[in-house]
Amino acid sequence: MSNLVQRTLSGSVYVAVIVAAVLVHPVAFECLFCIVSACAVWEFCRLMKLDKWLTAWSSLSAAVAFVVRIPAVSAINGIEWAYWLLVMFVLVAELFRKQPNPILNWGHYLTAQVLIAAPFALMNDMLVYRGWSLGKYIVLALFVCVWANDTGAYLTGSLLGKHKMIPRVSPGKTWEGLVGGFVFSLVAGYLFFLFIPELMLWQWLLIAFTISVAGTLGDLMESLFKRTIGIKDSGNVVPGRGGWLDCFDSTLLAAPAVYALLTLVLG
Repeated sequence: MSNLVQRTLSGSVYVAVIVAAVLVHPVAFECLFCIVSACAVWEFCRLMKLDKWLTAWSSLSAAVAFVVRIPAVSAINGIEWAYWLLVMFVLVAELFRKQPNPILNWGHYLTAQVLIAAPFALMNDMLVYRGWSLGKYIVLALFVCVWANDTGAYLTGSLLGKHKMIPRVSPGKTWEGLVGGFVFSLVAGYLFFLFIPELMLWQWLLIAFTISVAGTLGDLMESLFKRTIGIKDSGNVVPGRGGWLDCFDSTLLAAPAVYALLTLVLG
C-alpha cells in the first residue's frame, strides 16, 4: 500500500472518529479525548525518556485534569483539588526519589500538563459554550479550521511557496503557505456561518482566523520540539500521519486561544 493511500485511509478514519465524537453526544467526546489527552502526555514523557513512574503519574494527571473540567464533574464544589493534589504530590515526591535531575523532572511534568493536558481539558468548557447545541459546533470548528489551515498551507506552499518562514524550525513552511492556510480557514469559518447562524459572520471569521494563527504556531512549536530531540514523527498511532502529538499539535495551541477568545471577547 502506497504511503498516499495509507495516509488517506487513516486520515479519513481519524477525521470520522473525531467528528462523530463531537457531534453524537458530549459523553462520547469526553471519553475519547480523556484517553487522547492521557496518551499524548504518555507519548511526550516517552520521548523525554522519563522513568515509568513519572510517565504513568503524568498520564494519570492529564486524565484527571480532563475529568475535573467536564461540566457535570466541575460543578462539584472543590473537585479541582483532586488534580492539584496530584501535581503537588509529584513535586514533593522528587524529594525522596533520589533522581539525578529532579528539576528536569519537574520541568517535563509541568510542561506536559500546561502544553498538552490543559488544552484538552479546556475543550470541555468550549463544548458547552451557550449550551451543547452551539458548543459542539465551536469544537467542531476548532478541528475543521485546523484541518483547513493545514490543507491550504500545504497546497499553496507546494504550488506557490518560495519564501521560507522559519527554515531552522520547519524548512517546508513558507509565507505563501501561511496565507493559503488563512484563506482556507476563513472559508471554513464562512461555511460554519451559513449552516450555524447562531453566531454572526464576523464572529465565525474571527474564530477561524484565531485558529489559523494559533494552529500554525502550534505546528511550528512541535516542529521545534521534534527537531531539538532529533526525530521525524512523535509516534505511529495513525499510519502515515504520526503520533498523538503529530495529530493534535495545532489543536494544542488553538484550543486555549479559542477558549480565551470565547471568554474575553465573545462573552
